[in-house]
Amino acid sequence: MNPSAPRSHDTIRAVLWQGDHLHLLDQRLLPREEAYVDCRTSDEVAQAIRDLVVRGAPAIGIAAAWGVVLAARQDRGGLDAALARLRAARPTAVNLMWALDRMQRAIARDAGADALAGEAQAIQDEDLAANRRMGELGASLIAPGSGVLTHCNTGSLATAGYGTALGVIRAGVSAERIGQVFAGETRPWLQGARLTVWELLRDAIPATLVADSAAAHLMSTGQVQWVVVGADRIAANGDTANKIGTYQLAIAARHHGVKFMVVAPSSTVDMATASGDDIEIELRSPDELFGYAGQRTVVEGARAWNPVFDVTPAALIDAIVTERGVVEHPDAARMAAVFGAA
Repeated sequence: MNPSAPRSHDTIRAVLWQGDHLHLLDQRLLPREEAYVDCRTSDEVAQAIRDLVVRGAPAIGIAAAWGVVLAARQDRGGLDAALARLRAARPTAVNLMWALDRMQRAIARDAGADALAGEAQAIQDEDLAANRRMGELGASLIAPGSGVLTHCNTGSLATAGYGTALGVIRAGVSAERIGQVFAGETRPWLQGARLTVWELLRDAIPATLVADSAAAHLMSTGQVQWVVVGADRIAANGDTANKIGTYQLAIAARHHGVKFMVVAPSSTVDMATASGDDIEIELRSPDELFGYAGQRTVVEGARAWNPVFDVTPAALIDAIVTERGVVEHPDAARMAAVFGAA
């Protein structure tokens, strides 16, 4: 398959290298406004990652790789410090560390600025090709006419393009395997409501928004046959960290006989992390729960706990789909067979 061939339902690119700066679609403003942030230094890239201008594990890694290119062009002697700041931007998404490790190996080979740019472009191109492959593999597991529920945003906005879980949905809709798409709102940043619904409708895929708390009831109606989600880190035993709320979807899916699919590139698999118990869960400011878009909705003096991710045990996952293949009913042995030992 030619990764550059035109595809239906695939028009959005959120991370764009412009030759001397990085052009990022500001996902904090969607769907009200389509605006871009231009990053001309590695510190600006790190800040954009921290501030969720760019989000989604693959997109974060791609942006960070271009951040290394910017750092190399400005101050080769400051690369180690720039790499450290980029690594610290988001701790849970393994793609960030994977991309920076790959760039660091290129630096160790004494690659020049042009060669580093080539490496960053390769990371981006490979992600797009992987997404297309995962879309085909994941869609093949879904019976024609199925309904699917997805969580957070795992599409072109979160990747080089096409998407992971949304790549499966794009491929499934094109192949007429998916008849209905439901998107959970995904509190507190509302990535499902703001981003996924916008992205699907923009690419002519009908989508129905549901409140996060409506998911189990939706499954009970029989309208959903698969829950399809992405991942920020997959441990060696198949335990998967993803956006907060994923774990409860997996529990509800198992209770209702709904299949549960995780879709992520192999760079998200961390064979050095034995299980989900070893995954660091990022905590963000409680302020994110107290209101939205500058409008406070919670009484002053309230307290909040704001983990950004949770871990779904492998026992609740029916299939992990990567560009290397599908791991059904994942466990340590099945994961090692595809990805090797740590």
